[in-house]
Order: sequence, then C-alpha cells, then structure tokens
Amino acid sequence: MPSAGANPESVTAEASPAGRTYAPVLYAVGREKIREFALATGETNPLHLDLDAARAAGHADLVAPPMFAVVYQGRCMDDPLDDPDLAIDYPRLLHVGQEFRWGPLVIAGDEITTTVTVANVSERAGLRFYDFRAESRNQRGELVADGLWRNVVREREGGSE
Repeated sequence: MPSAGANPESVTAEASPAGRTYAPVLYAVGREKIREFALATGETNPLHLDLDAARAAGHADLVAPPMFAVVYQGRCMDDPLDDPDLAIDYPRLLHVGQEFRWGPLVIAGDEITTTVTVANVSERAGLRFYDFRAESRNQRGELVADGLWRNVVREREGGSE
C-alpha cells in the first residue's frame, strides 16, 4: 500500500519518526467478541454467528468478519498516538482513512500479534499527516491483516502547534 503524503513537503529524514516500530500487542480472538462485532455491524453470514454452521463449513470455530481487523489492530494504536515524539494534538486529530489487505481467515481461538510502525509523517497546507502500518499475524506466523491507518492533525490557530 502506498503511503500518503510522499511529496517535497514531507518532513525531513532527520526529523521524521518514519520507521519507528512499537511493541507488539497480542489479542486472543474470542467467539463472543466475533458474534458481538458481527451483530453490531449487521453481518448476517452464519459463519460469524453460528458455531454449527462454521464447523459444517470446515472451520474449527466462528470466523471473524474481515473488518474485525479494526478490533485487534485498533487497540495497538494507543502507543503511537500517545508517543510524545509525534506530538499529536488530540483535539485537532481526525482519522481520515484505513486500507486493509487480508490473508488467511481469523478464527475464534486464534492469537493475533500486531506490530505498528510509523509509515510516514508529512506536512502541507497547515496539516500534519500521519500514516501508521499495522501488521497482524496469527499464532502460525501468517499475515492475516496488513493495515494502513491514516490520520491528520490541523495546526492551532495562529500557526503554532
């Protein structure tokens, strides 16, 4: 996935935190969490809701909907967003986008480890853009979700941050 903001106004290599990686976070995927997410998002596929249907389809347990990635990746964004070196001003923060590529299905009982890296930081037009790459692997080491999380922060009135 390309990173946003790659332009001549990007933060210089000396000042940029791009490449900084945060400690991995482990998430144990629970059957009821899958059901709750499916119901909250209007999923009707029985693979996400009915254990017997999931097993009849050849799965060991309930199958997480693809967008369940926001659950196990989202909890990993605290460290980067709280990083004092990034100086993210929460009242001016806007989450502007996400992109995902998925690998093997995530099944209840899986243990997903996610590592977040600063992919890019750039500035233009009074805005600071932050791209974070989140890579999630199951207990077998398979890449189950590769996510790009995009955020923008506008500068304070008067031009000072």
